[in-house]
Amino acid sequence: MPMRMPKGPIEKPKDRKKVLLRLGGYIYAHKWLALGAIGLTAASNLLALLGPMLSGKAIDAIGLVPGGTDFPAVFTYCGLMAVFYAASSGLSYGLSVLMIQLSQKIVEQMRRQVFDRLTTLPVSYFDSHQTGDIVSRISYDIDTVNASLSNDLLQIAASAITVLGSLIMMIVISPVLVLVFAVTIPMSILFTRYMTWKVRPLFHKRSVMLGELNGYVEEVITGQKTTKAYHQEETMTGRFDQRNKNAVDAYYNADYYGGMTGPSVNFINNLSLAFISVFGAILFIMGKLTIGPLSSFVLYSRKFSGPINEMANIVSELQSACAAAERVFRLIDEEPEPADAPNALPALHVQGDVAMKHVKFGYSPEKTIIHDLSLHAPPGALIAIVGPTGAGKTTLINLLMRFYDPDSGHIELDSREIRDITRESLRGAYAMVLQDTWLFTGTIFENLAYGKKDAGREEVEAAARAAHIHRYIMGLPQDYDTLLDENGMNISQGQKQLLTIARAMLLDAKMLILDEATSNVDTRTERRIQAAMRELMKDRTCFVIAHRLSTIQNADCILVVRDGDIVEQGTHGELMAKAGFYAGLYNSQFL
Repeated sequence: MPMRMPKGPIEKPKDRKKVLLRLGGYIYAHKWLALGAIGLTAASNLLALLGPMLSGKAIDAIGLVPGGTDFPAVFTYCGLMAVFYAASSGLSYGLSVLMIQLSQKIVEQMRRQVFDRLTTLPVSYFDSHQTGDIVSRISYDIDTVNASLSNDLLQIAASAITVLGSLIMMIVISPVLVLVFAVTIPMSILFTRYMTWKVRPLFHKRSVMLGELNGYVEEVITGQKTTKAYHQEETMTGRFDQRNKNAVDAYYNADYYGGMTGPSVNFINNLSLAFISVFGAILFIMGKLTIGPLSSFVLYSRKFSGPINEMANIVSELQSACAAAERVFRLIDEEPEPADAPNALPALHVQGDVAMKHVKFGYSPEKTIIHDLSLHAPPGALIAIVGPTGAGKTTLINLLMRFYDPDSGHIELDSREIRDITRESLRGAYAMVLQDTWLFTGTIFENLAYGKKDAGREEVEAAARAAHIHRYIMGLPQDYDTLLDENGMNISQGQKQLLTIARAMLLDAKMLILDEATSNVDTRTERRIQAAMRELMKDRTCFVIAHRLSTIQNADCILVVRDGDIVEQGTHGELMAKAGFYAGLYNSQFL
């Protein structure tokens, strides 16, 4: 089925509060670590808040003694400052270690949830979403959330304590000077809220553009041989440049407007410092305030406004984290494959009698692919499915395996509606070999025994011999213990196909599906494999999709599919005698 990419404008992000509350749920799951982090944050910042007060007392101690300075008092205050600041730094170090542990536990849980959801999603989800975009969510987006959890939340907690503590100390020193912030703080808040509203959709767009770019790169890398064969490097590069430009523009806009917030709020905070200096000097001249408390007030004002400035910088990072978390949560919240019916039972003692009755199906409501299809495959029969491209051959396999359910009609296995059979047992009754081979990083033995974990060496070798791949494997330096690269990149396409055929032969399944499974091997080997399969699959129902019609002449029944309907069926000889559509297909390949 062709991939259906989403169209239209970029979806607006979800409610930021809901996203933050959901992230809070992850933190609550590790509440003891979180409480420890809060305790360390409070202790570290409270100790740091004592420094300006001691600094003011040390300044006032200078000149208190007639004709000199009270050095013991100055040294005492300075010594206490050093102790408090050192203790605050030690607690901050412990806090950083604790936050790293907390964030990694949350990210581990989040990645596990995403991967678990991926394993439960229906095939239709992967048919309609780019692989690169999915990978981007489990890597880039979760890493963005991780950075926010380990840094931004820590900064927010520390800033809140510092701001509240500094405000209390400034009120104690001079309530009058605190009124300066009644003007500057509302200015900062209003400006930050405006920038938050403006920046939020930009960071969401940034995540979407990166996902599209990753998807395109994954697509190009997969098809790089085709690109070179058709000399389309410049074309693909041009398309990449456009997507890359879109991603760069999205990053620029998000970072540009996000980066404006910090300097603008810092300018407002510098205004407050200027006002404090002017009005503080007036109070000193009037004898309302001494130099020590005034210097302490200035230091507390910096501690008060500094976190506010940091908060403004963190806002843009939080927007990015919220947009990334939203994409991750959207994937986690995707509807899994529908559960088995309450009355569904496992398929036991499968005979392999398959029937389709008046099946109608379309991948989308507006386009029906299969209109009114009926077929019967008795146990042990070899059913070949042929037809032009787009006729619905692979769709039949998707329906038999319940990757999709028909819109109407019934599919039966051993006279039981397959929706009354558990999916696990239904799919376990089939062995499948596809045209697109899939091998994972591991030994050849592990790849062959993938569907049968308790398979012994003799069983695996027997399957490999039947698939005519045993001699090749034994010629490798480590024979069955040879390690395959990702997707078997260190062996040929034909050898990969033979390995997947051997893997299917090893399964104790009553039914076999071959979807152009021998398209990557030569004709002589293909005929030997077909003969070996007939021997191994005795009393088992086989469905073979084939374009090379010479390979299915011995089929018990050939179904000719055209525009979603079976237009002819019978043996090769019967269909050739009819001189109909099948005969035309066959003759077109050999005449």
